[in-house]
Amino acid sequence: LAALVTPLAVSVHSVVSWDFAMALTPGWHSTIFAPYFVAGAIFSGVAMMMTLLIVMRKMMHLEEYIPVAHFGNLAKLVIPLSLILTYVYVTEFFIAWYSGSPFERATLIDRATGAYAPLFWTMIGCNSIAPLLFFSGRVRGDLRVLFVISILMNIGMWVERFVLIVSSLAHSFDPAEWTGLYHPTWVEAAITAGSFAWFFLLFLLFVKNFPVVSMTELKELSAVVGTAGASPGARRVPS
Repeated sequence: LAALVTPLAVSVHSVVSWDFAMALTPGWHSTIFAPYFVAGAIFSGVAMMMTLLIVMRKMMHLEEYIPVAHFGNLAKLVIPLSLILTYVYVTEFFIAWYSGSPFERATLIDRATGAYAPLFWTMIGCNSIAPLLFFSGRVRGDLRVLFVISILMNIGMWVERFVLIVSSLAHSFDPAEWTGLYHPTWVEAAITAGSFAWFFLLFLLFVKNFPVVSMTELKELSAVVGTAGASPGARRVPS
């Protein structure tokens, strides 16, 4: 299934990115959105995987089945993804400057210095700066630090979507449309909270009713460990 899911994820996020790119909105009309969205999707997926696995590993006592080395490998995967996102952020500003379009420049400058600047710099800190700590082997081996950074990465990706959509729509081509700042209503906040609750409900139901680790991989691992630990003349009994 992984062989099918990978190209599906690339194609889906590419199509969504082109939906944005085809809109004549400052900050969206860019060809870099396809790799931007794909890298961001993998980045946020790995961050959420780390968050859930660390908690599940602790609560369900799966230390023998999910070693710390697995999280270290996930952290190594995060490093190039974070660098790709950082490259995209820099490229957005370079394209806005190099294109000579005053609308693109004004929108990008407004993101970094305007009303939504705190959210923009939160995005930079969570997605570009915090993952750089994964270059340290000590950080990659500490689950508490990994958990905190994974939470920051999740926050950064959520804020990124907010900044990308709201800041461009709030600072479009026509200055007459700059009517004020966007403030979520209680209905939107309730829908967001409900989406989180729905996700955690389905996740907990899955964990409760299905194996959380692969039985096939455990059998292969036990066979390898059993063979390595047996004496030269011992006979291994198949499972």
